[in-house]
Amino acid sequence: MSESVPTSSWLRDVLLLVLALGTVYGFRLGRYPLANPDEGRNAEIAREMVASGDWVTPRLDGVNYFEKPPLVYWTVAAGLQLFGPSEWAVRAAPLLFALGGALFTYAAARLIYGRSAALAAALILGTSLLYYVLARFLILDMAVSVLMSAVLFCFILGVRAPPPTPGTSSWAAPRRWWFYGLYASAALATLAKGLMGFLVTGAVMFLWLLLCSQWKRLRPFYLPTGALLFLAIAAPWHLLVAAHNPTWFHRYVVYEHVERFLTPAASRAGPWWYFIPIVLLGLFPWSGFLWAAGRSALRGGWTDRSKNADTWFFVIWAGFIFLFFSASHSKLPPYILPVFPALAVLIGRWLATSLPEGWPRLRGGLRVFGFAAGLLAVALVTVVLRPAVIRGLTADQAQAFRPTAFILAAVLLCGGVLAPALARTGRAFAALATMAATIILFGSVLTFAAARIQRPGTKDLALFVQAHAGPADRVLHYHEFFHDFPFYSRRLVDVVGFKGELEPEEDAAARASGRFLDEAAFRQLWRQPGRVFAVARKPDTRHLFADPTFTYHLLAQSEDHYLFSNEP
Repeated sequence: MSESVPTSSWLRDVLLLVLALGTVYGFRLGRYPLANPDEGRNAEIAREMVASGDWVTPRLDGVNYFEKPPLVYWTVAAGLQLFGPSEWAVRAAPLLFALGGALFTYAAARLIYGRSAALAAALILGTSLLYYVLARFLILDMAVSVLMSAVLFCFILGVRAPPPTPGTSSWAAPRRWWFYGLYASAALATLAKGLMGFLVTGAVMFLWLLLCSQWKRLRPFYLPTGALLFLAIAAPWHLLVAAHNPTWFHRYVVYEHVERFLTPAASRAGPWWYFIPIVLLGLFPWSGFLWAAGRSALRGGWTDRSKNADTWFFVIWAGFIFLFFSASHSKLPPYILPVFPALAVLIGRWLATSLPEGWPRLRGGLRVFGFAAGLLAVALVTVVLRPAVIRGLTADQAQAFRPTAFILAAVLLCGGVLAPALARTGRAFAALATMAATIILFGSVLTFAAARIQRPGTKDLALFVQAHAGPADRVLHYHEFFHDFPFYSRRLVDVVGFKGELEPEEDAAARASGRFLDEAAFRQLWRQPGRVFAVARKPDTRHLFADPTFTYHLLAQSEDHYLFSNEP
């Protein structure tokens, strides 16, 4: 049942959620280096916006970068301007988006289902494993998920709000402002990740109206002024970037939106069931309640769908977006995050009605949590004791991670045993709090090992170059491009024999700059006067360093990389 009259508990709940989730997400946020390639790339694009003053054309290492629109880069760039270049300033953007997403989920669930369901939904979303990880990791998917969910929350709240009564101003009606929130959120979602920001959410809304016969509830939806608001927010950047970059349309619209969805052009294909384990694991520790929540939401079945239309909206939201990304030929785990707010509301609604009954209603989900926690604990211990079971994991890496893995396994086992035990003794709320605490403690411990388990970066070498290289010195990346290096060194680099995510075909000035060299040009530059620094992965230098005609001076090295120069 929804709450029609706000109370002082709104402010108390919001402050509690901000304090609790902000502390959880912010713990040691800036204490480990940026991860490659995603965090390094996104941070560097934002840094170049600040350095160049050009906030229209995103650039990576000085090369036009048209894969994604700029909203997330703008938010990161604003953080860099406010707080300076640091890991904390870079990761503040996803943290703030994640907080906003949890708060919007709380607000929408409270207006529809009441305070208990709202608090449960916000807790479930905020402490789900995938949501927690992406709240601390600079990629675009958190912002996209939050903004898409804002579109859909505004829609369902808008159609629930009564139309203005005759003789009263419609400008004072909440309905108008919910729909304006929809149009503004759709525009921001479009600026975060492209056309899917309004096409996918639009499809969800259309399917709900069609399947649940809710067309009469749609009017008025303020389309003329809403469309103007959408265009006022979303159109300027698209027009400006197209006017300044003739190759932008084909790369951004044709390739990124059409070819990547319909073809394996991005080399990220996966089976039809790809997202099923990701949803189940990503929703941990709450996955065990999903079946009961879904069954409750669909009670009455197809014949009662119009009577239960508001709850069906969240089912259609989660179901359509899941099927949409499952049908795509481009799949990555974070893509499925937009289904999580809807699932959190459905589970929160079910928990609000089930909590008073305690163990009899909760035992299935708690048993799943206990089993999954135990399974994950065993898997962690097995991996560090027998690293050969994971391809690419070395014995040294497993040895370094072993103490952390044992602590994580202990956390999981304790939580998996304690939560069901508390519920059996009648303390159902304490059992759910234990589940949330388990994932929070798990994530907090994991932050101490983050630098060891992520792909090795080049931060230390970049800082060395920043301290020792002059403005006229050239810095090269040899047979690779290390995304974090330009951010930490605060300079662009030249690249030898590699393209990767760089897109010189989209930038005539970059192609003509002489910054992209083949092996022969690199050797010639190396012999000329002037200092040259080079960074390479150690395996890539094997033949180079074995060549007796190649003279070099090794300046520094990390576990996986060399920094060398043509001068001492």
